[in-house]
Amino acid sequence: MNRNWAALVVALVAVGSGIGAAPAQPAPEPAAAMLIVPDGVFDGRDGQVHRGWRVLVRGSRIEAVGPDLTAAADVQTVALPGTTLMPGMIDAHVHLFLHPYNETSWNDQVLKEPLALRTARAVVSARATLMAGFTTVRDLGTEGAGDADVGLKAAIDQGIVPGPRMLVATRALVASGSYGPKGFDPGFVVPQGAEEADGTDLVAAARRQIGRGADVVKLYADYRWGAGEPSRPTFSIEEMRAVVEAAHSAGRKVAAHASTPEGMRRATLAGVDSIEHGNDGTAEIFALMKAHGTALCPTLAAGDAIERYRGWNGDKPEPGSIIAKRASFAAALKSGVALCVGGDTGVFSHGTNAREIVLMAGWGMKPADVLRAATAGNAAILGIGDRLGAIAPGMLADLVAVRGDPVADIAAVEAVVWVAKGGVVVRQVPQ
Repeated sequence: MNRNWAALVVALVAVGSGIGAAPAQPAPEPAAAMLIVPDGVFDGRDGQVHRGWRVLVRGSRIEAVGPDLTAAADVQTVALPGTTLMPGMIDAHVHLFLHPYNETSWNDQVLKEPLALRTARAVVSARATLMAGFTTVRDLGTEGAGDADVGLKAAIDQGIVPGPRMLVATRALVASGSYGPKGFDPGFVVPQGAEEADGTDLVAAARRQIGRGADVVKLYADYRWGAGEPSRPTFSIEEMRAVVEAAHSAGRKVAAHASTPEGMRRATLAGVDSIEHGNDGTAEIFALMKAHGTALCPTLAAGDAIERYRGWNGDKPEPGSIIAKRASFAAALKSGVALCVGGDTGVFSHGTNAREIVLMAGWGMKPADVLRAATAGNAAILGIGDRLGAIAPGMLADLVAVRGDPVADIAAVEAVVWVAKGGVVVRQVPQ
C-alpha cells in the first residue's frame, strides 16, 4: 500500500472509528427539499443583501431564489431569523497539513511529525474549516506530507469524514536547492517540503503530480536561497511557461508563490493563473497582472499571524513587514487586479479562515467586494464558477448563514450559525 494512503487509513481509523467500530456509513443524503428563510440573502454576485428573499433547495442543488417562494407539502421549512444567507465561502489558499507555527515550527512539522499524525490533524482541521462556513478550499501543498491531500479529499468525497470540497496541489514544485528545511550539514539528504525539479524535468514533475491527483499545479517563482537572505527568483519564464502549457493542456490551473516584483513579473508573463502573496508588488506589476488576467491572493492573515508570533500585539507601531504589505495591498486595490480570498490558513488555525476576509475589509476593500471575492470571485478564479460561489437556480446548495448583515459589519462572517454542503445540513447552532 502506498505510504501516504496507509497513513491516511491509520489516521482516519484513529480519529473516526476506534478499534472494533462499525464500517463507515455512506455519505448522508440531502433532504428531499427545503425552503430556507433567513432575514436576507447575499447571492455572491451583486454585492447586496436582498431582504425577504428565500431559497428553495431540492436535493443537492438550488431550485429557486426570490421573495415570493412558499413551501409546498413536501418541503421542509428552515427558519433562520436574524441571519444572512450566503454561498458557502471559499478559501483559495490553505494548507490542511500544517498547523500554527507558534505551536510547532514549519521545519519541525516537515521533519519530525509522522505522516499519520499530520493526517489525523488534517482530518480535524478539515472539519473545523467546514464548520466555519468554508465549503470549498484550494489546498496549495502538503509541505512534506507527499500526496496525502489526495487521500483526504477522497475520504471527504466518500463521506468518511466531514470537510470542505478540496482542490489539491499535492507537493508543489520548487527549484533545486531553493526550498527547505535548511540549515543542516550539506552531506545529509534532508526531506523537502516540496518536489524539486528544473528545466525539462519540471514539466515531467508537473505531469506526475497531476497523474497522482493534483487539481492545481503550484510553483515557487521565488524563495530564499539561504538563511537570512531575501527572496530571489528561482525559475525562468521559459521553465514556468512550459509547466503552464502542460497544466492547462491537462485542464489544471497554475498558482505561483511569488513575493518579489521580478518573481511576480516572470510568473505573470509565463501565464500562471494566480500569484500567491505578492508582498512586494508594485503598481507596475499589478497593472501587468491585470493586463494578463492574473489574479492575486494576498494572504494578509499569514503575515499578520507571523508578526504576532514574534510579539506584535496588533497595535501601532506596526512592524516593517506589515507597513510594506499595507502599501502593496493598497496598490493592488487601486490597480483593479482580480483579488482572491485565501489567508494561507495553516500558518494560523484552521476554522479561523475568516480572518482574511476581516483583514481585507479592514485594510480598505469594501465589505461587499470582499464577500463577492470570497464566493463568486474565488469560484471564477478557481474555475468552478459554473456550480459554486453563487445562490442561483442550478447551483450546488453549498450555503452558510451568518448572524447579522456581513455587508454592514464584516465581522458577521465569523458568526456562522448554519452550514449546508450539497444540500446536506452539516451545522446548525440552536437559535
